[in-house]
Amino acid sequence: MPSDHPRTRRDLLLSLAVLLPAGALVARPAAAEADPPLLSPQAPEAKAVKYTENAATAKAATAGANCGSCALYQGKYGSAQGPCQIFPGKSVKAAGWCSSWAAQM
Repeated sequence: MPSDHPRTRRDLLLSLAVLLPAGALVARPAAAEADPPLLSPQAPEAKAVKYTENAATAKAATAGANCGSCALYQGKYGSAQGPCQIFPGKSVKAAGWCSSWAAQM
């Protein structure tokens, strides 16, 4: 159905103002969703808290204590690795452990 009035520049700008914010939500860069680089157990900050990538090898770790069950772990549930509040800009293995482990509330 043709309209009685021609589309104006104002109509075009108003429709773009509605569409652009919606497009910004859809077109997220993939890098923003990627995990930070994995922390090396040899890094000084890792050694300071006795970080290991496998909680089973940590003498001080109790049963069930690993990065995936720590209150400081920020990875998604069930993920193999994710960010940790102790190591900004780094990921840790969910199966890992360090002396800063804290039970989730």
